[in-house]
Amino acid sequence: MRLAILILLGVISLSAQDAMHLTLADARRLTVENNPQFGSAKLTASAAHQIAPQYRSNLLPSLTGLVTGVGADSGSRLAAGALNNPAVYSRLASGVAASQLLSDFGRTRSLMASSDLHAQSQDQAAEATRADLLLAATRAFYAVLRAQAVLTVALQTVSARALVAEQVSALAENKLKSTLDLSFANVNLADARLLLLQARNDLASAKADLAEAMGLPRQTDFVLADEPMPGAPPASVDVLIQEAIANRPELKSLRLEQSSAERFSKAEHALNYPTVAAIAAAGVVPAGESQVPGRYGAAGVNVSIPIFNGGLFKARQSEAELKAQAAAKNVDDLRNRVMRDVRVAYLNAQTAFERVGLTDQLLLQAQLSLDLSQTRYNLGLGSIIELSQAQLNLTAAQIASASARFDYAAQNALVEYQIGVLR
Repeated sequence: MRLAILILLGVISLSAQDAMHLTLADARRLTVENNPQFGSAKLTASAAHQIAPQYRSNLLPSLTGLVTGVGADSGSRLAAGALNNPAVYSRLASGVAASQLLSDFGRTRSLMASSDLHAQSQDQAAEATRADLLLAATRAFYAVLRAQAVLTVALQTVSARALVAEQVSALAENKLKSTLDLSFANVNLADARLLLLQARNDLASAKADLAEAMGLPRQTDFVLADEPMPGAPPASVDVLIQEAIANRPELKSLRLEQSSAERFSKAEHALNYPTVAAIAAAGVVPAGESQVPGRYGAAGVNVSIPIFNGGLFKARQSEAELKAQAAAKNVDDLRNRVMRDVRVAYLNAQTAFERVGLTDQLLLQAQLSLDLSQTRYNLGLGSIIELSQAQLNLTAAQIASASARFDYAAQNALVEYQIGVLR
């Protein structure tokens, strides 16, 4: 059995030579570079920045080239359908038409400001996606370290229980121990092998999660550098709450969306005001009837005054105002949830930090208990049941102690995420 364990350790060592070596900083960098979710969020934000130039184009001159060819009965007049040119002549003409918005009482600029704020909101949404991915990668990183620690415990447990089983087997052959003792020892060894099997599976699953978080699903093996345990949580949660309210990208995004909705409401209100535009047209008529001049040109100013449209503009303004109020409520709701999440994460981190010290004490006591039970069993003063229970307690304490440090590191990363400082 010990030979098999040594062979297994040798195989692990050889495979580690071909594995990707990572620190936590490396894992986070690869996550930002490769995860398609962040790429999608950045592209969405970039697309949002193209909306403001679309509105800005309304403030710039518009120039259109025109070519017109008409064949008509001489002096044809159009009468039905709508107000139109009273006479139509056969002609071939080309020219340009230009227009320039002079004033729409701030509607276009309000639309530009609204779209700029929306684009900034999308930038913060991309940052929120980045933080989510970094948290997932950090948790997966520590999950791999935890699984590796549990696997080490499982290997040590199999080795230790195999040694006990061999000793009890030798004693049983010499009639110094009963077959019941041998049966208990073999059961404990089988239980350790099951623990080893589960530990291997958990490690492989944790590595798969880490690969997916980093956007490297085909990478199957990693060698991770150990990370120092973070310091103790702060004495008060109030400072963390203030940081979260100031830094969380989700809150920043919703605040910007609220401002965007308010500016859009102003733009909709400006629909009630006139629109003033300058227009001009000029060109030549190389071929046409004699009544059509060889060239033409005109310029003017057009004022469009909304008088009645069935309440359309009023409804649009009311809709925009209500959406702006709803956006403000969304900000308040998220602020409340952020405060709750920070408190919960802080409490969990405190508990995880205290658990580190307690599990170390538990491991020390479990090791002492096993040593005493082993000595009593060797002297014939204790039973195999007592020894088996001591072995089980030690294994549980080893797993708890090995897991506690990584659990606290993951909880500390969650606190950093909740206050918006995870980088």
